[in-house]
Amino acid sequence: MKSKILTRSAVAAAVAIALSAGYVAGHNNVPAPQVIAPAQAAVAMMPAEAAAKTGIPDFSGLVETYGPAVVNISAKHVVSKTSSRNSGASQLPIDPNDPFYQFFKRFGGMPGFGGGGNGNGGAQDRPSEGLGSGFIVSNDGYILTNAHVVVGANVVTVKLTDKREYRAKVVGADKQSDVAVLKIDAKNLPTVKIGDPNGSKVGQWVVAIGSPYGFDNTVTSGIISAKSRSLPNENYTPFIQTDVPVNPGNSGGPLFNLQGEVIGINSMIYSQTGGFQGLSFAIPINEAIKVKDALVKTGHVDRGRLGVTVQGLNQTLANSFGMKTPQGALVSSVETNGPAAKAGLQPGDVIMSLNGLPVTDSTSLPSQVAGLPPGSQAKVQVWRDRGTKDLTVTIGALNDAKTASANAKGEDGGASAQDARLGVAVRPLSPEEKQDSSLSRGLIVQQASGPAANAGIQAGDVILAVNGQPVSSVQQLKAMVSHAGDSLALLIQRDDAQIFVPVDLG
Repeated sequence: MKSKILTRSAVAAAVAIALSAGYVAGHNNVPAPQVIAPAQAAVAMMPAEAAAKTGIPDFSGLVETYGPAVVNISAKHVVSKTSSRNSGASQLPIDPNDPFYQFFKRFGGMPGFGGGGNGNGGAQDRPSEGLGSGFIVSNDGYILTNAHVVVGANVVTVKLTDKREYRAKVVGADKQSDVAVLKIDAKNLPTVKIGDPNGSKVGQWVVAIGSPYGFDNTVTSGIISAKSRSLPNENYTPFIQTDVPVNPGNSGGPLFNLQGEVIGINSMIYSQTGGFQGLSFAIPINEAIKVKDALVKTGHVDRGRLGVTVQGLNQTLANSFGMKTPQGALVSSVETNGPAAKAGLQPGDVIMSLNGLPVTDSTSLPSQVAGLPPGSQAKVQVWRDRGTKDLTVTIGALNDAKTASANAKGEDGGASAQDARLGVAVRPLSPEEKQDSSLSRGLIVQQASGPAANAGIQAGDVILAVNGQPVSSVQQLKAMVSHAGDSLALLIQRDDAQIFVPVDLG
């Protein structure tokens, strides 16, 4: 099945698919200043006493104190027209059934803006410029921003609120967290105060300062809408979701709490138009500081790896594994000879805790694992066979990661048969099918109806396990289904992916 493709090229075109806040103006393609009509600009200024009555805070003190530490970043690139038209940036696979995927994209600081060929297919270099935001974290010139603002830049210029400009050095940029560190040669600079995002609460006021569309030091406010938000293809960052208006150019700017502390870096928006639509996302500052310290010290970021593919649990899957509540991360595949496999983890295990810290769901596990040093020992508690089991895993390095493969061991047996209760007609894999799929056991679905079809099982799927127990023959499958309760979980392989599918047997 072909999947849709979402590009990370920050094309400032009318396509209007947005996932962050950087602003790009191509050479000779700078938007003309727009005149704001009096009717549009007539925003009543609320006096202090009126603000006190309505409960809306006064942000002026925060802005006066910490606004000078927020900078404007200009990142210049040399862009090939051919490459900007044909590639522009890496591509991300998306789930066509997830309506959010089609509207997420990062803006700003990326090569490939204003793409287009030169008519004859040949490359023609031309300059382009990306604009973003950042903030000073040390008085000797270290600045935090988004990686997508500066990645690939030939020249990075930082402008302060007092109009001073500096050529900046990119100390390091980590694409996985979208955090970059810059350094300018200056002393006694104004700095922000770093806060603790863990102490913030949903519903609290927050303030963003940045340069949307190049308008320096623009201040906007809103509230925290959600915390620890997982986004498509952003596995290692538990985002802070807000309704603070941010737009292209805000990328890399700080998100403040009312104490004037930075709790996040504004990075993404969800939009169908390219502009703000009420959903913005910030990288928690504690995660960003870890990345910053690693980049300054070593120039790169080491992340831990477990070597498993996980999925979320719902109540039907939880019931199938004998769990009262759907909590934890369900292991759907284990990388051969990876850290988890060596420790004894199996498909069907539900990871409940890591080093004593609860794993609430599948979205929280990647960031927990990534924070562990490669080579360290980790205690993993899993749910298996209707009880808990403790395992010790030696954490691997993320840069050694490989695609999880499906090559579990098993025995063939049984002829083609149908299970009426489950609603599938199955047969063992042929030798040729085993070789082509790298599977040594499993039952291929020839036809699906009833409960199986309702659950999404279809012809061509390969059933690998039932409730975490490997299945290699038709007789095994029939026995397992007959002893199941009102629901069961089928581990299937479709194309190159493995996933547990909950089936309600009624």
